[in-house]
Amino acid sequence: MPNTHILVAEDDAVLRNLYVKKFTAAGFQVRIAEDGQKTIDEIMKETPALLLLDIHMPKADGFEVMKQFPKPDRTFPIILLTNFDQEEFKVRAEELGADDYFVKKDMTIRSLVEMVQRLLHKPAS
Repeated sequence: MPNTHILVAEDDAVLRNLYVKKFTAAGFQVRIAEDGQKTIDEIMKETPALLLLDIHMPKADGFEVMKQFPKPDRTFPIILLTNFDQEEFKVRAEELGADDYFVKKDMTIRSLVEMVQRLLHKPAS
């Protein structure tokens, strides 16, 4: 079975717990980080199959995390999570090599799970 270990970097505890519940139910192994520095530390400890990365977090934002792991050097996709559908965020995400972009207020958790499954080529459960 391919690596289904994902890292969820989200500072909102309610959302973080919801992501853990939904992704675990979909067959993923999930680790969490509640700020940017812990996200970097977790990646350094063990490389995830995929990173769900909130843009607005304490200590280091999602863009700062992405700078630490430039696309040509990393082995895992990154989906940026945001509450704000701002064109400048999308442009910056693309420049930094985000593999996808998820606007929380406009999409469902189910669509996020499907996005992750597609990026990891994992069939839906």
